[in-house]
Amino acid sequence: MDRKAFGKLSYGIYIVSAAYEGKDSGCVVNTLQQVTSDPAKLSVALNKDNFTLGQIEKSGRFAAAALSRDADIRIIGTFGFRSSRDTDKFAGLAFLRDENGIPFLTEQAVARFSCRLTQELDVGTHVIIVGEVTQAEVLSDGEPLTYSYYRQVKKGTTPKNAPSYQGRDQSDN
Repeated sequence: MDRKAFGKLSYGIYIVSAAYEGKDSGCVVNTLQQVTSDPAKLSVALNKDNFTLGQIEKSGRFAAAALSRDADIRIIGTFGFRSSRDTDKFAGLAFLRDENGIPFLTEQAVARFSCRLTQELDVGTHVIIVGEVTQAEVLSDGEPLTYSYYRQVKKGTTPKNAPSYQGRDQSDN
């Protein structure tokens, strides 16, 4: 199998967040997508070991912010390579809370969504969650950050819990 073929799929880069019992969490993903329009629903794949997945399952809610092309790569480092179990990932960043108290980035993001969890599908190492959108808002007129731009221009890497993780040598993704 030519693993380089997966690098030709088109992705965006997003921060998915949750809050449960006063604890905020968030992670970087490239699998967020709209799956229906009426009602509007989004899906996202999250690793089963991801703390944010547990927060979403407990609270039944999640938020997502589409990062802007000029987003600081350190945000991806924080949300992608650290755990919300022991890190306040929103510390020092500009964020607000949605109608359910879930944090979402307000700077370095072009849009945000709030969702009510409606379905889950176990796909092995990951769970695909589906949420009905309850709020959506454009945050800026900037260009969204794509996975291709992140890898090729920003020279970013992929966390091991990501569905697109290929191992240590990711130079050919």
